[in-house]
Amino acid sequence: MDVRFVDLDQAAPDEAVVVIDVLRAFTVQPWMVARGAARILGVAEADHAVALRDGPLPDALLAGEYGGRPLPGFDLGNSPTEVAATDLTGVTLVHRTSAGTQGLARTVGSGIVLAASFVNAGATATVLQRRGTQRVTFVVTGASLGRDGDEDLAAAELIAARLRGEDPDPASYLARVAPSDAGRNFAPDGPDWAPPGDLALACEVDRFVLGLEVTPVPDLDAVESRVVRID
Repeated sequence: MDVRFVDLDQAAPDEAVVVIDVLRAFTVQPWMVARGAARILGVAEADHAVALRDGPLPDALLAGEYGGRPLPGFDLGNSPTEVAATDLTGVTLVHRTSAGTQGLARTVGSGIVLAASFVNAGATATVLQRRGTQRVTFVVTGASLGRDGDEDLAAAELIAARLRGEDPDPASYLARVAPSDAGRNFAPDGPDWAPPGDLALACEVDRFVLGLEVTPVPDLDAVESRVVRID
């Protein structure tokens, strides 16, 4: 298995790409699925999300953030705590974030793209194993905007270990989340957009037994995260 790790600036199409965003985009997306979302579309720009809702997707809800803060006019932020408490049955969501959905947009054209975090780490490894993947690039999206991204690198390293057939204790990987540059925002005295509950939900390893395979939707200039069930 040929495995490499790149930051967001280096993200590009490859044979197989796993885009990691622990805090918080790809902790949020599995929760969207769990709360009943019918469709999850990712876009790079907030204006494009609004244009989709004002045009071809009038019933869509908008979710996302800029610099961590919920976007004005959006229905939801990027908080798994918020999403976990929201009924999304049958809803189409358009999701824009500062790191995770940027990574998806930059890797369109890959043989396979998966969106991942700790909450679906095992399922992500299983999808890649079943596809017979020989080369995997992990995009550590948190390593952008001057941040260290260690929470995302930790999740990527755990998934890579599982790809190699190892079964490491997740505790040492999870221990890197709270002290990371992003993780420190979620302390009890952190900003109002960063509830400590988000950190706890982001550290629930394998809560969801599903992969998220991301495919382009050219007519909407977006990508769609589609569930791959692991039975």
